[in-house]
Amino acid sequence: MDAQEKIIKKKRLKKPGRERRWKKNWAIYKKNILGRVGLALLSFFVLMALCSYIPPWIDPMYQPMSGVDPEISKSTGPSLRHWLGTDFMGRDLFSQLLAGARVAFMVGISSAFMSILLGTLVGMISGYMGKWVDTILMRLADIIMVMPTLLVVLILAALFGQLNIWSIVLIIALFRWPGVSRVIRAQTLSLRHRPFIESAKVSGASHMRIIFRHIMPNVLPLSFLYMTFRVTAAINIEAALAFLGFGDPGTVSWGMMLQWVWKTGHMFKAPYWLLPPGICISLITLSFYMLGRAMDEVLDPRLRKEGERY
Repeated sequence: MDAQEKIIKKKRLKKPGRERRWKKNWAIYKKNILGRVGLALLSFFVLMALCSYIPPWIDPMYQPMSGVDPEISKSTGPSLRHWLGTDFMGRDLFSQLLAGARVAFMVGISSAFMSILLGTLVGMISGYMGKWVDTILMRLADIIMVMPTLLVVLILAALFGQLNIWSIVLIIALFRWPGVSRVIRAQTLSLRHRPFIESAKVSGASHMRIIFRHIMPNVLPLSFLYMTFRVTAAINIEAALAFLGFGDPGTVSWGMMLQWVWKTGHMFKAPYWLLPPGICISLITLSFYMLGRAMDEVLDPRLRKEGERY
């Protein structure tokens, strides 16, 4: 058997193993009631985000930001024409709620992905490259970790004016990576002395190859777990900024809807306007939290054993 046939055979043997592992993990996940509820809630919000593109195609008055009902110029309650009613300008609230789901996913997933990517890279390099690199990177992480993200963003918004949505995403990502980097660093420190890492060093593998080829696959599941929790933090920070008046004025988000209802004096007069965005913020963060808790059980066998005791 030549070298090429050996490689092909090895790949064929690996694939069923990966499929079995995925099936096993999915079976464990399905047994967790928090995971099932979280996935159902998340699927509902994904559907809302996808449906946000439909209303403007039906009629221009359903455009979340610029669409106005020509027959209405104030806040009105739910009706067949406007399922959740209209805001102070006669804009459809249901269209705004759907658009807010799209913005929540964009902000949450984008900022969480960037922070997890940065935190994972810093954690792996810090845990593998030695004392001096480790000290410098971890002290930098400590400095950023003690800074309150919301307060820093508020100061930046006060200094530079209104921030657009992508500036907010970038700032959140830059201030949310230190916690992840510490966890990944601890995992890397335990991996760097394993036999397969020592074998890679003996065979002449470079540091970058060891980090990205041998260490990264072992820490990525943990990174994905922490990403679910970072999504909830990002959504809450963006909603708080928008409610305080420092969000992107050109973007309709759930926080911006709450800011409008408060600023126009409808806070206690229009529950049809106040409650839907607040409930959506709570439920979408809860869905990601449930997803993370279920994933934690999949990745940590000790938690499964604890659950089986009760």
